[in-house]
Amino acid sequence: MTYETNCTEINIEKWKQLMRYARPCSYRLLVKRIQKEIPSLYQSLALEFPNPYASQCRSTPTHYVLVHSAIEYFIRK
Repeated sequence: MTYETNCTEINIEKWKQLMRYARPCSYRLLVKRIQKEIPSLYQSLALEFPNPYASQCRSTPTHYVLVHSAIEYFIRK
């Protein structure tokens, strides 16, 4: 897994491309995986605290979409 970008750094066309075929995924499992594989992102987003946007996390064939503080973080699988 590698952090690629977030929704504030891309245009709407790129966002639509990245969100194509998105389906819900488990926030809890995604956070555990981020903690293991990208600890710097885990710490910088303070993912140990509750997240009111947890239910909006998605998975696509190529990316995980972590929603935190109303920002979508695109993480390549």
